[in-house]
Amino acid sequence: MHIRDSERCRIVWSIGDPHGIGPEIILKSFLKLEQSGHSFLVCGSWSAMEYYRKKLDLPVILLKVDDKSELQSVGTVQSGILTVLSVAEPESITPGLLSADAGKVAMESLRAAAELCRKGLCDALVTAPLNKEAIALAGFMESGHTGFLGSMFGVHSPCMMFFDPVKELKVALATIHIPIKEVPELIREMDLDTFLLDLNQSLKTDFRIASPRIALLGLNPHASDGGVMGHEEAEIIRPAVERLSNRLRIEGPFPADGFFGAKKYCNYDIVVAMYHDQGLLPFKVLAFDTGVNVTLGLPIVRTSPDHGTSFDIAGRGISSERSMYEATRVAVRIAQNRKQTAISS
Repeated sequence: MHIRDSERCRIVWSIGDPHGIGPEIILKSFLKLEQSGHSFLVCGSWSAMEYYRKKLDLPVILLKVDDKSELQSVGTVQSGILTVLSVAEPESITPGLLSADAGKVAMESLRAAAELCRKGLCDALVTAPLNKEAIALAGFMESGHTGFLGSMFGVHSPCMMFFDPVKELKVALATIHIPIKEVPELIREMDLDTFLLDLNQSLKTDFRIASPRIALLGLNPHASDGGVMGHEEAEIIRPAVERLSNRLRIEGPFPADGFFGAKKYCNYDIVVAMYHDQGLLPFKVLAFDTGVNVTLGLPIVRTSPDHGTSFDIAGRGISSERSMYEATRVAVRIAQNRKQTAISS
């Protein structure tokens, strides 16, 4: 595929949990993308990648690199050859096994890959799935990719957004991985105005949407039915909409139960859900195979597939790479948009 030099991107995949499906979906995605004109790099474990390449008999040659200083001498596009930067090697590889060793490999891979993006050696990071229990066993305090990257780059509250590039459906979460009982208080404490303003700017920069249309869901059933089932809508969400209505194209709060069923999401560029399952349950029903997780608000581009490690099918060769493939394409799209924004400004 012919693309202009200014459009070429170098994408780094972090390996995720080496006992999950990450290595498999990376290899399968590479086979689909190697002729795209972009270049690809895996950051993590060469032995894990080679284990799955052999086990699944995939037609990829893995080029091992032991130091990031060697990356500059590696050709950017080599047909059939995927570069692997070895940053952490597991003692053994057992598909489907929960282990601290695998959790450490996943997080060291993430750290090194993000650093490559920080230094400008790569244009975007696409993270393969990790297992939260495994990284906890390895001694990491963060609950996952988003929190770790937020801490690494000094971003207090990066925004977790889910995007289906097939339907162009976007769902952002006001709160992320917290117990449901803590959601109301966190909504009250958060700076909702700043969250929405930052979200609006990210949509302009990363997706080139000139004037984003934003819909806010209510927190309570039926958006509280005028205060019968809660007061967050009247006290927090609606006032935020009113304050920002002269600066943003924003509406709400909408009752969450009928919003997706009535396809009202088609009238907006993004829907903001108040908590995790409120947004992700309908999103995964509508876009289970093609959904992509995008972290907004970071100085680097980061996307990931919208699924977990799938330990139950790891190493069996039956994992679908569709979400990883779409996540990589979205990462390229955002990286190109950021480059274009930088040129225009």
